[in-house]
Amino acid sequence: MTSRRLSSLDAFRGLTIAGMILVNNPGSWKHVYAPLRHAEWHGWTPTDLIFPFFLFIVGVSISLSLSKRMELGIKKNELYLKTMKRTVILFGLGIFLALFPHFNFVNIRIPGVLQRIALCYLFSSLLFLKTGTKGRCMASFSFLAIYWLVMKLVPVPGYGPGILAYEGNLCAYIDSHLLAGHLYKPGFDPEGILSTLPAIATTLLGTLTGDWLRSSKIILYKTIGILIGGLFFTLSGLLLHPLFPINKQLWTSTYVLFTAGVALLFLGFCYGMIEGMKVKKWAIPFIVLGTNAIAVYVGSSLMVKLIGVIKVSASGEVLPLKTYIYNYLLAPWAGYLNGSLLFPLFLIILWVGIMLPLYRKKIIIKI
Repeated sequence: MTSRRLSSLDAFRGLTIAGMILVNNPGSWKHVYAPLRHAEWHGWTPTDLIFPFFLFIVGVSISLSLSKRMELGIKKNELYLKTMKRTVILFGLGIFLALFPHFNFVNIRIPGVLQRIALCYLFSSLLFLKTGTKGRCMASFSFLAIYWLVMKLVPVPGYGPGILAYEGNLCAYIDSHLLAGHLYKPGFDPEGILSTLPAIATTLLGTLTGDWLRSSKIILYKTIGILIGGLFFTLSGLLLHPLFPINKQLWTSTYVLFTAGVALLFLGFCYGMIEGMKVKKWAIPFIVLGTNAIAVYVGSSLMVKLIGVIKVSASGEVLPLKTYIYNYLLAPWAGYLNGSLLFPLFLIILWVGIMLPLYRKKIIIKI
């Protein structure tokens, strides 16, 4: 059984957090390399892999963490309370980030990244505590099948059934009626209500992977199993794409299969290299970030929001500090596109430096 903290999982988590910082914080949204943008609708870019990677990792961590606590004899009622507490904190942090720094409660966006993580963590943890591997396997694929059928068969007033366009899809209809005025965009939110169901399936697939990692099989066998599973899910998502398009904003069932497959391939690489071959030095910066991933995500988000509202004077105009850094420091030196890319790269390096002392002292910020 695996009871120690897996450096390979921390590395994968840190790589994912670095990816989040990279794609969420360009120096200028007008100048971004195409792979660092989300697909406009159907299809995918590397950017569309990042959020499902994190949910998948949450699932793996649920399996490793809760199983360890149960082995230590901690009662399930205590684990239920801990799960609820962590869910509330995660959701609350998401709401805080949505409000900061202006605290406009009238048009606050209720869904969000941390809010979705909180809900997926909650339901996946409850299912882990209530069911075994087979039960969660059945639940994950049932969620994907149900979501597929609902999106294809349930008619939307004024549009009919099976609409997967930006306007007229069932997700948008539900969100616009239940969360009107509190969405990412008018009438739609990529982290909306209905699409949370397949996102839970993403997390559950992570718990199944965690079960596999906890098995007593040798590292080589586990690595091969992860990689084979990765190829299977990736190809399954691609082959089913013509029937139900891969779409991040709708979190389609094929998107779940495809991204879970790619996540398995990344995890298999990290696991084989770090746990199997003991080649770890290349991953240290990512392990540093991944050990305190939520703290890095929240801290970097707050930092960028702050430098977006701090004003400085330059050439007779008043600019946000972030705009000043890009316009007067990065773009003149590296050009528009590369200057825009350098901003999040420097941010990643900065947060590796901030988190390095905590990593060396084995300090983990828990919520």
